[in-house]
Amino acid sequence: MYRFLFSARWLGWLALVLLIAAGCVALGRWQFERREAVVENIERIEANYDADPEQYEPGGQVLDSFDPAQEWRPITFMGTYDVANQVIVRNRPLNGQPGYEVLTPLRLEDGTAVIIDRGWLPIGNDEAGRPDEIPAPPRGEVEVTARIKPGEPAVNRGAPEGQIASIDLTSLAERLDYPLQDAAYGLLALERPAAEQTPIAPPKPSVDEGPHLSYALQWFAFGVLAFIGLGYAARQQRRSNAEQDGSAPAGPTRRRRPSAEEEEDAILDAQAKR
Repeated sequence: MYRFLFSARWLGWLALVLLIAAGCVALGRWQFERREAVVENIERIEANYDADPEQYEPGGQVLDSFDPAQEWRPITFMGTYDVANQVIVRNRPLNGQPGYEVLTPLRLEDGTAVIIDRGWLPIGNDEAGRPDEIPAPPRGEVEVTARIKPGEPAVNRGAPEGQIASIDLTSLAERLDYPLQDAAYGLLALERPAAEQTPIAPPKPSVDEGPHLSYALQWFAFGVLAFIGLGYAARQQRRSNAEQDGSAPAGPTRRRRPSAEEEEDAILDAQAKR
C-alpha cells in the first residue's frame, strides 16, 4: 500500500520535510530565547525603575562592577558637575527624531566621578551636526538622582570635537584627570537644585513583551504542517496508484441524470404506446 514511501523520491521528500521542521523548531526556540530576554528586562524595569532611591556610599560596589540586576535602580549622588569635560553623544533618536544625549561628569565627595546622562537634545538649525544650545546644569554642589545603566561598547565611528559615538565609559575615563567610575553611568531622574532648563528626559522603557511568543508558536505550527502536508501527499499518491492498478475499491454507482433530449424522447415514446 505505502511501499512507495521507501523509494528514493519519497525518502528525499521526507529528508526535506525533516530539514524544514528542524529549521522551524530552531526559529521557534530562538523566538523563545528572545522573549526570555525581553521578560527578564521587563522584570528589572518593574522592580527597579520606580524604586526608592538609594544613597550613594563611597567605596560601594554599585558602580565599581556592574550588576545587571541593578539596571534602572535610582541612586542619589552629591557632587559638582564638571561642565568643562561635558560631551554629547551623536546619533541618538527619540520618537523617530534624530538628536543627541548630553553627558556630564559629576565629581563626587570621595574624589571619583560618575557620568550623568542629563537627557536628549534635537538636531539644531544654526550649525549642522550640533544642537543649537546645551542647557547648563546647576552650579555648585547638587543632589542628583539617576538610574543606573551599563556602559556601551566602543564603536568604530568618528565624531566631531566635543562629541562621541557611544557611551564608552573606558574611553571617557581616559579624557579625565581624575578617577571615573566606568562600570556604569546614571540616567538623570532628578536634580536639586533644579536647572533653569534641562534636556528632554527619555520616556520610561516599554514593558511590552512583543510578538515573540506568538512567532515561536507559529514556527512550531509550520513544522507540524510540513509533516501533515507530506502525509496528505502520500495519501493522494496511494489513491492514484490504486486507481491505476485497479485495486481501488469500487464506490457506489451514481445514476446519471438524463439529458433534456432523452427526457423528450421518453415522453414521445410513452405517448406513442398509448
